[in-house]
Amino acid sequence: MNNRQKTPLKEYKSLLPYLAPYRWQYLGGILCLITVDAAQILIPQFIRRAVDLISSGIFEWREIIILAALMLGVMAFISLGRFFWRYFIHGSSRRIETELRDDLFNHLQKLSWDFYQKNKIGDLMARSISDLNAVRMAIGMGLVALFDFVFMATSILVIIFIQDARSALFSVLPLLPVTLLILIFGGAVGRKFRAAQEAYSKMSDTAQETFAGIRVIKSFVKEWWFIKKFADTNDDYRKANMELVRLFGFFFPFITFLSELTILVMLVIGGRRVIMGLMTPGSLVAMFRYLQMLIWPLMGAGFTVNMIQRGAVSLSRVNEVLRTVPSIRDPENPAGSEPTELSSVEPSPVKPAVVAAAAIELCSLKIAYNDGEPALDDISLSVRRGEWLGIMGRTGSGKTTLIKTFTRMLDPPAGTVKIFGLDVRLWSLDGLRKLFAVSPQDSYLFSDSIERNVAYGLETPAGGDDSFFKGTQKAIESSALAKDLETFNQGGETLVGERGLTLSGGQKQRVAIARALVMDSEFLVLDDSLSAVDAETERKILESLLQERKGRTTIIISHRVSTLRYADKVLVLDRGKKSEYGTPAELAAGNGFFARMMALQRLDHARLRMTDSGGTNQIDDTNVSGERHG
Repeated sequence: MNNRQKTPLKEYKSLLPYLAPYRWQYLGGILCLITVDAAQILIPQFIRRAVDLISSGIFEWREIIILAALMLGVMAFISLGRFFWRYFIHGSSRRIETELRDDLFNHLQKLSWDFYQKNKIGDLMARSISDLNAVRMAIGMGLVALFDFVFMATSILVIIFIQDARSALFSVLPLLPVTLLILIFGGAVGRKFRAAQEAYSKMSDTAQETFAGIRVIKSFVKEWWFIKKFADTNDDYRKANMELVRLFGFFFPFITFLSELTILVMLVIGGRRVIMGLMTPGSLVAMFRYLQMLIWPLMGAGFTVNMIQRGAVSLSRVNEVLRTVPSIRDPENPAGSEPTELSSVEPSPVKPAVVAAAAIELCSLKIAYNDGEPALDDISLSVRRGEWLGIMGRTGSGKTTLIKTFTRMLDPPAGTVKIFGLDVRLWSLDGLRKLFAVSPQDSYLFSDSIERNVAYGLETPAGGDDSFFKGTQKAIESSALAKDLETFNQGGETLVGERGLTLSGGQKQRVAIARALVMDSEFLVLDDSLSAVDAETERKILESLLQERKGRTTIIISHRVSTLRYADKVLVLDRGKKSEYGTPAELAAGNGFFARMMALQRLDHARLRMTDSGGTNQIDDTNVSGERHG
């Protein structure tokens, strides 16, 4: 996402739908704030009256006590009012921040796969946390500072000019440069805060990448390199913030100096007028008090500019994400919105035309990344319902790309990929993807128990009753995971750690397979999901899948001939093109890639048998006679 150098305040228009439900809370908070400010302005008048009474030498203590009691009551009222404006304004800003964060997270869920290729996770986390905090400050404390500046500064200036215009005029002259300074300060804050937020995003991304890859880092003893990399990004973040610190370090002390200078002017001018009898001592003390109170609105003006500029920058960064349109989305009138009608094992009597159609049909499919060479070129084939399709090919030949077009993780050209005779671009995304249970290459696991990771495949992967894990046991057995659970102290409740860190590669793959199986979907896709599993376990899993559900269409990507021998048809891809297609036996009899891989794997298998002194490895896993149980 491209960041704009200038951030217009019109970004705040996007907050209007969030502010509307809390308009009465904000109105109540602003009224409380104005009332509190008005009450604060009354206190110097009580002080003026008390000083004038005392300086006159003719007064009764009862008058002083009454004034003190009135001041005490006003101060109690101010405290109560401060509670309510904080409750209404800050409470509303917190709720809006929560709603914004929910909407941002929900929108991120809808964005397509290509968005996450272009944007780093650390940057997205920074926008979701740090930037939204700045937005909340702008619509909370920034609003308070703005009203304090407008109401208090105006009221105080009016009062001091009414009390003594000549003294007030000379006293406020040092404040005139403040207006110009505030305007200059606002633009500088916006630029420097954007730089600081971008530096924070880079630092966050470095930390996230380091922790996610900690096992690899330790394996290659590269801790020193990542420590240096983080130190560099952390130092960049410090430098960006120091630019803001230097700016604030000049701005706020200078405003304080100018504000205090007004008191010095008032002391000279006002003191002289008191001596001349043109001003009462009480009025001079009240003027001092008002000028001291004027410091906060002036400081508040700086805070207002600071927070509003920060909020505008952060809101623009958040809006960049919210305004991003998913590259893959539902059609205007989606079909196939009820995939559950297809999920029965036997052909559905309700939709015979749909069930009779090919489960998957590819028609001259062609896909290219970023206008480069085609990742898939002119792929055509048909897979009947219940068939097993095997896919083989060299690394980068387009196997995973092909699978992604089935679920529209990648958008194929119109009419090139059909599911049950219907173009995938006409299906609703939810309806289409519920048809497919996918066990991907990376076998991503969540930081949770093994059973809960398996249960993520259920319609409702959360609950507290006994039926929560109903159906998961069969999936665990079918994926040959049951024996592994027996070796763990806590069985299925064993925590797997972040990204499945505590499990072996084969165990992670089998948990991912069980998670796919528990969905009981129309299609099962195993994307090289058995690569870390030994031959015996692989055979048990595949034969269990064959017996479990006859009507399910299964797609297996693998480099092993032993895996693909269970397939009805095998597609061999070479540089994105369909180089071979047929039954395992037909391909084994040819001279293509499949036959060469079979020969190489048979040779490797023979070598293993020769070196196996115990003679335990007696499974001929290269039989491609075409019998699934061969």
